[in-house]
Amino acid sequence: MKNLISVSNPVKESEYGKILFSDVLVTNKRNLFMGRKWRTHDIRMVLWFLFIHLLALLAPFTFTWGAFWAATFTYTLFGSCGLSVSYHRNLAHRSFKLPKWLEYTFAYIGLLSIQYQERNNVEDLKNQAFYRFLKRTYALHTIAFTALLYVVGGFSYIVWVLGVAGTLGYHGTFLVNSVCHIWGSHVWNTGDLSKNNWWVALLSFGEGWHNNHHAFEYSARHGLEWWQIDVGWYIIRFLEVVGLATNVKLPSKDHKLKMSFASLNKFE
Repeated sequence: MKNLISVSNPVKESEYGKILFSDVLVTNKRNLFMGRKWRTHDIRMVLWFLFIHLLALLAPFTFTWGAFWAATFTYTLFGSCGLSVSYHRNLAHRSFKLPKWLEYTFAYIGLLSIQYQERNNVEDLKNQAFYRFLKRTYALHTIAFTALLYVVGGFSYIVWVLGVAGTLGYHGTFLVNSVCHIWGSHVWNTGDLSKNNWWVALLSFGEGWHNNHHAFEYSARHGLEWWQIDVGWYIIRFLEVVGLATNVKLPSKDHKLKMSFASLNKFE
């Protein structure tokens, strides 16, 4: 987040906008809408976000217990197995290995959360026929999933699963990349603004222990303390116990010591 700095830096607060209840100052305010070069992808994403938010507004008028529990199940499954375990810890950081059939299953769950974007750092995935197939047919899976929701539960399922669960899922991801650079505890000497935030961790299945993650990006476990709830890690640990997850990476004691502020003070 280039437009944010810590107040510990030698700057005058009067020159910048200080974020409420935070030690972060805004140094470069950017207008994300006006003056930018809008790509076709940007326009599609804005229209999609607008669509699911409008769907979510219909939730009070389409409530059924079936739709509510379908949304709850979808939010939990997509957020934990799809985004946290698969997309982030398995595919992005290679924190552990899974059998291909399970890796592909979790990745497909992640795809249905509709948070795939064009990336330049996933050449290993582009070399696999399964991921190339998903990229080519991405829209078809979204359409098929929407049709399935309608067949199972009608329009109320579309509102609650796509609208409510989808909106919550997006904002859970956004909170990790915004709140977790502003509010929370800075436990490790990462040299950035990443912070651990317990309530974001609850909403994002452990992703809110963001300072832990920045300190040890390769780690399959983000909630490093016993009291730091990390649902993503619980799933990975279960898969390891039953023999499905292998090469599970965790930070060593030496690496923890190196990243601690105590180690920094030792050499000052």
